[in-house]
Amino acid sequence: MLQVPSINETRMIDMKLQQPTRAITCLASCATPNFAPTFLLASLLTLLLALGATAQTTATTTPKQAPPNFLFILADDQSWAGLSVEMIAGKDFSKGKNFNTPNTEKLAERGMVFSQAYAAHPKCECSRAAILAGRTTTTLNAPTKASTNWSMPLTDSLANSLKRANPAYRAAHLGKWQWPMKPADLGYDQSDGITQNQTGESKDPTDPKLSLSLTRRACDFMATQVKEDHPFFLQISFYAVHSPAQALQETLKKYDNLKSPNNGVGNGVGNGAAKGLGKGAGKKPGNGPGKENAKNDRATMAAMTQDLDTCVGTLMKKLDALGIANNTYIIYMSDNGGRTEILSGGKGNLGEGGLRVPLIVAGPGIHGATYCNEPVISYDILATVLDFAAPNTALPKGAEGGSWKTVLHNSGVGKVQRSIDRMVWHQPVEVPHPQSAIRKGDYKLIYEWDTKNAQLFNLVDDLSEKKDLSKEKPELAEQLTAELKAHVIAGLGEQARGAIQ
Repeated sequence: MLQVPSINETRMIDMKLQQPTRAITCLASCATPNFAPTFLLASLLTLLLALGATAQTTATTTPKQAPPNFLFILADDQSWAGLSVEMIAGKDFSKGKNFNTPNTEKLAERGMVFSQAYAAHPKCECSRAAILAGRTTTTLNAPTKASTNWSMPLTDSLANSLKRANPAYRAAHLGKWQWPMKPADLGYDQSDGITQNQTGESKDPTDPKLSLSLTRRACDFMATQVKEDHPFFLQISFYAVHSPAQALQETLKKYDNLKSPNNGVGNGVGNGAAKGLGKGAGKKPGNGPGKENAKNDRATMAAMTQDLDTCVGTLMKKLDALGIANNTYIIYMSDNGGRTEILSGGKGNLGEGGLRVPLIVAGPGIHGATYCNEPVISYDILATVLDFAAPNTALPKGAEGGSWKTVLHNSGVGKVQRSIDRMVWHQPVEVPHPQSAIRKGDYKLIYEWDTKNAQLFNLVDDLSEKKDLSKEKPELAEQLTAELKAHVIAGLGEQARGAIQ
């Protein structure tokens, strides 16, 4: 007579069948004379099914880590103190007193603020070219906006290099471009084409500087990539906060206290090269006046800055809604600097005001509310993106930037390794004297090619560049001058020497 196992025996078998490594022992111990061969066969079949299900479950619950996404937010002409975020922890002078940017504050709480971040050039076009190429403007042969004969093949651009390292990536560039090269040739699958400053002068009062429509389209691009299962690199190059200032009327009402017919954008509020010299600036190279930015008042500039910040918040919320915030690196930066109350000079020249910019980075593995004092520069972005997306990928030939990955994943501690251990800038036009600058360690030297005047500053002790040390440290000044000249001439050729002397 067939004897059916008891309820307890059945439960015991079911429990042990869920542990395949012990199931055979279980069946052996239950195979008494009262156990029919039919039941044993059924149990063995159940065991095999369980083993298969277990293997399948294991395979599906340990997927390979998805490549990270990159959202690069590039502000236009935003000064180092152009946010309500302190660029140096605990230093009130390193933030804008009249600005209200709660979303970039949240981004800083999630990520890392770089206290010594630099643009590759003090003007829009050349700075953006250096970002695309991952090298100095002289090595790229792009020292002015008229320099269209770049020495880098377009196939070695940031987007092309990323997609070559991992063809799954999709890339987009939305907003301000300013070069005659087509974005598609530099690897962008989606773009606004060849745009200029004037493109962003919106005639729609509900979309000042086109900031809101740019943000909506950026959100759509990210959603499409998530739907199609593509990692992405998205650069959204806002037209804000470049002059002329435009802002939503409801935002502008918040800044009625700043309205004044005589309030230009200088005195630490403006983000262009306002008329006059920066605080502490004397008659020295790199600190001459740039173009007057009289079209804007402080209230409209502050309101435009807040509108831009609102767009940053919208982008962050979209990442959360898409479920990709934990696998997306956000880089917030400006293309060049502007006048501030503490830094010397402004947009267009090689004082710290024209070069030093806000930089905040958040993403996987980055501790929030941290600061990094390591000097970094915008042409590092190519190396940084490749290091995160495809580690151990060789940089394109001639790339001069270094990856920030080490400091980002180490609470801001460490060094950025570059193929050259210096930062170099060159500005031959729109200044009283053609000039170049070099930073190496704590020291920065500014050199005028026509007057042969060189000035040396210790930026750690003298952030405002007030004290020229070239007479106190003549050997260091001479060494940096020689290194600077060699770098510029190697990039631009001997012909360039005659053009700027």
